[in-house]
Amino acid sequence: MSVSYRQPGVVLTDRRFTVPLDHADPTGETIELYAREAVASDKAHQDLPWLVYLQGGPGFGANRFVGRPSWLGRALKEYRVLLLDQRGTGASTPANRQTLPLRGGPAEQADYLTHFRADAIVRDCEAIRPEVTGGAPWAVLGQSFGGFCTVAYLSLAPEGLSTALITGGLPSLDAHADDVYRAAYPRIERKVVAHYARYPQDVERARRIADHLLSHDVVLPNGYRFTVEAFQSLGAMLGAGDGSHRLHFLLEDAFVRTPHGHELSDAFQEQAQNLLSYAGHPLYALVHEAIYGQDTRPTDWSAERVRAEFPRFDAAKALAGDEPLLFTGESIHPWMFDCDPALRPLRETAQLLAARTDWTPLYDPARLAANEVPAAAAVYHDDMYVDTAHALTTARTVRGLRTWVTDEFEHDGVRAGGPRVLDRLLALARDEA
Repeated sequence: MSVSYRQPGVVLTDRRFTVPLDHADPTGETIELYAREAVASDKAHQDLPWLVYLQGGPGFGANRFVGRPSWLGRALKEYRVLLLDQRGTGASTPANRQTLPLRGGPAEQADYLTHFRADAIVRDCEAIRPEVTGGAPWAVLGQSFGGFCTVAYLSLAPEGLSTALITGGLPSLDAHADDVYRAAYPRIERKVVAHYARYPQDVERARRIADHLLSHDVVLPNGYRFTVEAFQSLGAMLGAGDGSHRLHFLLEDAFVRTPHGHELSDAFQEQAQNLLSYAGHPLYALVHEAIYGQDTRPTDWSAERVRAEFPRFDAAKALAGDEPLLFTGESIHPWMFDCDPALRPLRETAQLLAARTDWTPLYDPARLAANEVPAAAAVYHDDMYVDTAHALTTARTVRGLRTWVTDEFEHDGVRAGGPRVLDRLLALARDEA
């Protein structure tokens, strides 16, 4: 039974659906999906078109909005919105260290997780769409990995879409994970250099913290082993519009004087563990590189291997000289499965996924070249998380796709830009701009 309730200016309804784990075996095992329907209070009884929102990630549930903030307020002017918790996330059937052992050992868990990529998410959408819309096509808004899913949607089931809107999420159609990270590390370095130009005092602060971590065994209150590599990974914040400022505030009060000398403060450690822990989104760590798997080559911890090609990211070498410490970005590494207590039980499972060689294609270039769905994409210039050159190459493949290339926003533009980003994309898709 669905349950409806109100927040300021919006009526929300909890929706639950049952879908096959493997859509190629529709009579086999099933899992549950959760979605939250949102409609403007003054339009609650109107027959409105639908927009389904696909969150970034992979591994994150849909936004838990209060009221009508950000892009949602603009969407609710003309749509009913379905905020979908993609399989394995949020209130959908979970996949984490507590539940995955129900599958069996690491091999069974890895096999299970092969069903948590963009193609399965698209099939989920198509399975629930008739129940939600009565069979009518719906619009999709895909942020980041949700944009990857949207391109897969245009490849696999374009008949289900009335409009395709993408923000910061045009994937390469054929790049191996190695290609993705070879393009990423120079971008990450540019973001770090820009951060230090804005906050030059952070050069010494970051070096001091890194030096402390190289010479001390630090375990955060939640049991996370806080290594220098883990500290560097906090640079993932630099991909957001306010990320440089948040990183600066994190670094400015890292140490406190104690009877035993200077130590990392409890406040700093508390913030760091909240930023580093994958307890709330373990799927991100487990299948992040798998979203780039499309052929017989394993991903094989691509971000870790490719990082070795960029020695400036080596913290010990930077500290041995006078180089600034380089932070890293949105990447997953094998050491995370040693450091994070939420991931440690899943290390062997992750290793099996990294070694897998039977990934199936996610995108259909021929079908994209024949696309007839009105489509628009925001491409954030020098996006830290998604390579601009890869994105524009894909944009040229999708027939009729209109792009808005902008450096006004970082990767989180659809959130930070409020209604403006969605407004612009709708105008482009409708040939009104």
